[in-house]
Amino acid sequence: MKTGATKTKERVAVVIPAYNEAANIGAVLATLAQLASVDEVIVVSDGSTDATAAIARSYGADVVECPVNQGKAAAMRLGWERARDADVVLFLDADLVGLAPEHVEALLAPVLAGDTDATVGVFAGGRRATELAHALAPFLSGQRAVRRSLLERLELDDDVGYGVEMALNRALRRMGATVKEVALPDVSQVLKEEKLGLAKGLAARMRMYWEILREIPRG
Repeated sequence: MKTGATKTKERVAVVIPAYNEAANIGAVLATLAQLASVDEVIVVSDGSTDATAAIARSYGADVVECPVNQGKAAAMRLGWERARDADVVLFLDADLVGLAPEHVEALLAPVLAGDTDATVGVFAGGRRATELAHALAPFLSGQRAVRRSLLERLELDDDVGYGVEMALNRALRRMGATVKEVALPDVSQVLKEEKLGLAKGLAARMRMYWEILREIPRG
């Protein structure tokens, strides 16, 4: 009787860029702690002045601490460079609400099975504000799994900031990589206005939109 070769388990690293997310990151890390498919969790505390790094360490995460805030693109790059032994890197935002193990598995499964090179998670049935944003522009989602071999080929400027999702989509498209959308039922995230207050939150949102919009002409 012939026996097929057993496929070696691929290593999965989760990278979470975080700036002052002490109030939110614990829920995300608690979910990840339930998953045998996740081999390492890397939290990049991007200039945080609160307890983000300490909370991440309490959940066993490998923490990269940046002395000053460098922006989301730089934080993501530091994370995937840290994940040297990973075959697949899963990026998650630190402020997710309603994330469950099945959502993480849904993002990872198509990549680990070889059905696609990357996935992008789309909120569905969570909060109306975040669900609408994803419905209109799913390519802006920060929840995505990518083969590390593709990340190694990226030429990504740190100064793109929140435009990193558009820049990443553009780079993957140019490399001919396949990307699959994955629905994330009942998942949403904390709004900036809720974290920072109305005025500061709105200012932060406008800055985020500007960083995204300035990436459009580079498409």
